[in-house]
Amino acid sequence: MKICILNILLFITCIPCGFAQQPIFLYPEGVPNSKKTPSTYLEINENNKVGFVSIPTLTPFFPEKVKANGVAVIICPGGGYARLMMSNEGYDIARKFNEIGITAFVLKYRLPSDEVMVDKTIGPLQDAQRAIQLIRLRSADLGINPAKIGIIGFSAGGHLASTAGTHFNHPVIENKLNVNLRPDFMMLIYPVISFGAAAHQGSKHNLIGMHPSQELVDLYSNEKQVGGNTPVTFIVQAQDDKTVAVQNSLLFYSALTEAKVRAEMVLYPTGGHGFGLYNKATKDQWFDHATNWLEANGIL
Repeated sequence: MKICILNILLFITCIPCGFAQQPIFLYPEGVPNSKKTPSTYLEINENNKVGFVSIPTLTPFFPEKVKANGVAVIICPGGGYARLMMSNEGYDIARKFNEIGITAFVLKYRLPSDEVMVDKTIGPLQDAQRAIQLIRLRSADLGINPAKIGIIGFSAGGHLASTAGTHFNHPVIENKLNVNLRPDFMMLIYPVISFGAAAHQGSKHNLIGMHPSQELVDLYSNEKQVGGNTPVTFIVQAQDDKTVAVQNSLLFYSALTEAKVRAEMVLYPTGGHGFGLYNKATKDQWFDHATNWLEANGIL
């Protein structure tokens, strides 16, 4: 109870501070789908690369009050479901969203592990769904429009974001109040999408194991989960990405088009993988395209 009260106070008191951030516990009353954490399973943070996460959090970044527009975005850093790139795919992105008046929440989600989870395949998705649920429940206090809460993910974080954007009708968390778990928009940056032929094998193995059933492979091949109610989507990738094949983005864009979901895709010929905000192979800025896309879709 003390943790819960403290958590709420920290969440509320950071609101008027503009740029202040204080991590928020997603589950102050206990993390679901968890085993007792072994003493050897200690969270590490080396140069903002975080691993062995067992206590998931949201770190809020608030824009200046004069810029705030009521839009919120949840940021899912990448790292192959083995680590989280919290700086260039998390905090840097949050500050950029603040510049255009969007409140950003960096999600430090649990990394799939049989050591600390009963079912590791749903652990990250639980945290993404809980983040959406929590922000919607507290949207009035936060000055956020509950109909303008989106999600962005990078690499394996893009897989998590696209899972949240295609599996929202299947809650993997307790949702007694029937809170809408669907993100209102989705942004996928060099994302892992498919667990089929184009899969990033590390992400696939970390999430669903070395010998998954075909049913599980299909379930988390998110190009196969797109429907007419999938959120509007913005995609960025480089054609020469040697870590996550560009076919991931192409497959997802094709599925969105077939389902008649509004989508925009920015493809660069070069840039590789993991470039975060700035693809150094071009003077073009994908975030400028993203801002225009947000405006065109009535989000800004």
